[in-house]
Amino acid sequence: MTFPNIALRHTDWPQDATQPAALSPVGPVSHAAFEPQAGPAPGMRIELDQVSKRYGEREVLRRTSLVVAPGEFVAIVGRSGCGKSTLLRLVAGLEPHTGGTLRLNGHPPAERDDDVRIMFQEARLLPWRRVIDNVALGLPATQRPLAEAVLAQVGLADRRQEWPSRLSGGQRQRVALARALVHRPRLLLLDEPLGALDALTRIEMHRLLESVWQENRFTALLVTHDVQEAVALADRVVLIEDGRITFEERIDDVPRPRRPGSPEFARHEQRILERVLRT
Repeated sequence: MTFPNIALRHTDWPQDATQPAALSPVGPVSHAAFEPQAGPAPGMRIELDQVSKRYGEREVLRRTSLVVAPGEFVAIVGRSGCGKSTLLRLVAGLEPHTGGTLRLNGHPPAERDDDVRIMFQEARLLPWRRVIDNVALGLPATQRPLAEAVLAQVGLADRRQEWPSRLSGGQRQRVALARALVHRPRLLLLDEPLGALDALTRIEMHRLLESVWQENRFTALLVTHDVQEAVALADRVVLIEDGRITFEERIDDVPRPRRPGSPEFARHEQRILERVLRT
């Protein structure tokens, strides 16, 4: 899977693309474009067995083992520089691992890249393409109605002809989510995609992510610094310290949608925070 650098062509920049718009409410979510599939969950199984990653003499991941079940939502937390984003990049196939084995449904990541999509902290939209064209990028013309349906799913049907620069940060991330969902991924990788959003917008995005994950049952792997976000979204929270997984917490006693103020939620959050912050 490759993510080319995008160079902005000044001559293609729309003259009216100046002021960002306010975040529109998500509203009722329509899942017409994503009919539930019969049989096993369509999510992808992730298996890391003693995986290591070196940059020169520096070992960033150290013999890390992790299994994520199909359709499971796992959050990875840890201090800056602990190796969590590196792990995500290895799973995405953006970098090779230097030791151990890594399999997606029994195959190397490079063989399953059509089933994997990734969201970054920046939406990475093409500024010279309108919203609908960003979502439909790479789709045949016959599937353009699917892009329309997915935009409606994320609450942006009325912004389909806008330029990305006229959207708020939350709206741009919703477009990025739609761009990922339109390809019906079996694995969605989330590299702190909500880190730059304000608190209220993040809550809206939490609800949206949870909704589309519950409906489609893809596997989700989230990297975040925000322990509350991890508890709000994940089935399981994994802590990486100094390149190794040292702790995990199952969040199976807190009903969805989760309320941060509930005693069960607070108990999980406190336990993970204490483990992250211990000296």
